[in-house]
Amino acid sequence: MNVEEEIVNKVANSALQVFDLEDYYPEGERVALDISGWLWEGFVLREKEFRETLKNFDWSQYINKYVALYCSTDAIVPAWAYMLVTISLNGIAKKVTQGTTEQLNVLIYQEILDGLDYEPYTGKPVIIKGCSRKPVPQEAYTLATQKLLPVARSIMFGEACSSVPLYKKK
Repeated sequence: MNVEEEIVNKVANSALQVFDLEDYYPEGERVALDISGWLWEGFVLREKEFRETLKNFDWSQYINKYVALYCSTDAIVPAWAYMLVTISLNGIAKKVTQGTTEQLNVLIYQEILDGLDYEPYTGKPVIIKGCSRKPVPQEAYTLATQKLLPVARSIMFGEACSSVPLYKKK
């Protein structure tokens, strides 16, 4: 007896919605720009020399890149110095922030998640996909959870075949 049974994909037929942060990963190189080389002996900001350095610097290497500004020394750098560098990168870089490239990635995701429409997830079970081939920052999962919490019926983490339940509306 050879009985053929149709294989039914219960996940595909369920109301389960998959929220994959990797789908929102913006392409583009992330670079860190250390401004300590523009300080006298790496520690003292001399305004005239600093401005001259920015004026003569070749910014073309930052075209369409995400840039994280930082200072690798213990110099006390005034806020306006980072502002001047940001102005120099205006119209060149995709985004500029002060901090690490990890902080830059979190900021990028925060802006993306703030702009999404969460209506399709209203009243539905949602699984936030856990595996990613792209460098999705850990904090992006927390940000996504905060956005989905008011609308989703339930939230899980992982894959449909092995998820961790996190939240269920009462």
